[in-house]
Amino acid sequence: MTEYIIIGVFALVGILFAGAAMVFSRLAAPRFPDVGKKLNSYESGEDAIGSARIQFKIGYYLFALVFLVFDVEAVFLFPVLGVLRSAGSATASGSILSPLFVWCELLLFIAILAFALFYAWKKKVLEWE
Repeated sequence: MTEYIIIGVFALVGILFAGAAMVFSRLAAPRFPDVGKKLNSYESGEDAIGSARIQFKIGYYLFALVFLVFDVEAVFLFPVLGVLRSAGSATASGSILSPLFVWCELLLFIAILAFALFYAWKKKVLEWE
């Protein structure tokens, strides 16, 4: 029961800290900023030329998302392989995880990745124009 009290105290302190930061920011912030050049955007001291709104091709975003998905999922392969190694050595000690179960899970994970890659390939997301 004391674990829940500790978690509650940490949650309460976090909420109070965030609330105090917002109240202090509201009190310390200037009310009426200058309307002139202060609100203009600039980069490295240079005035902006033209609009900052540029349309990029959607292919760039899709390519980046596919890369991110496969990059993150490749990172998840390392813990699974670690579990597979420990499951192989722990079967003699009566562990719940069998190496066959871990291999099936690993093959299912790789099959999902392969399906996603095949789908992205068919939708021509991987073609750079």
